[in-house]
Amino acid sequence: MEQSGLEDERDCFHVHLVSDATGETLIAISRAAAAQYPSRRALEHVHSLVRSQKRLDQVLSEIREAPGIILYTLVDPDLNCSFEEHCSHMGLPFTCVLDPVLSVFRSYLGMEMTPRVGGQHVLDADYFKRIEALNFTMVHDDGHQVQDLDKADVVLIGVSRTSKTPTSIYLANRGIRTANVPFVSGIPLPQELFFLKEALVVGMVANVDHILQIRRSRILSLHADDGTDYVDRRFIAREIVATREICIAYNWPVIDVTRRSIEETAAAVILLYRERCSNALP
Repeated sequence: MEQSGLEDERDCFHVHLVSDATGETLIAISRAAAAQYPSRRALEHVHSLVRSQKRLDQVLSEIREAPGIILYTLVDPDLNCSFEEHCSHMGLPFTCVLDPVLSVFRSYLGMEMTPRVGGQHVLDADYFKRIEALNFTMVHDDGHQVQDLDKADVVLIGVSRTSKTPTSIYLANRGIRTANVPFVSGIPLPQELFFLKEALVVGMVANVDHILQIRRSRILSLHADDGTDYVDRRFIAREIVATREICIAYNWPVIDVTRRSIEETAAAVILLYRERCSNALP
């Protein structure tokens, strides 16, 4: 048993993400890189809002306790210099992930940057657009407030467990007002859905076994009765076929989410949305 534990430990490695802002950029880059090493598991340590020497010293102490790869973004030159010195002294691999990108910008623009901590989070029009979209999406989740579906940019329809809600929230974070409406056998879709002129309606389907597995897990977690149509394979198959049929009838695009992550599904929706917007231009 002890040997097995040691083997598990060897399969893991530490990744320290040090940022003077939220660390979201580092998280995305780190996970994209770690995904290329499926046989190893990255243990993330996110150190955000590092804007003082005191906070930096705390972070360095934590890195010493769990040494590993270090990715960072520190705009303050003094903190940056201090951090690099300590990392070099510890003999750990480190890199400022923005350096190569800033180098390209500097080369093309022919000018030095103006350091701005958390500059990507400015309260501009796009920021407030995302907040408004998120508010809209939360209110219009799971078939609520269908009377003003015409205010949506995108409406997702699909049977239960096709990731409609998380995909809607992801799209909202991109500034796209998204509503989602469940497709339930025997319950008609809201009439408002069939009279939309501006919103893009997208059907979401998945492999029957994929839906069945997720629903069974949900039933178990809720300690509910598993003898219902909700987890009946033939019933699920009919639901998915009916979803496809109604989408074909109204010329709504369909996305199969079986092997897609939320991000990939959202990217496919965004592509459809942009195509629709571009086709609507005079």
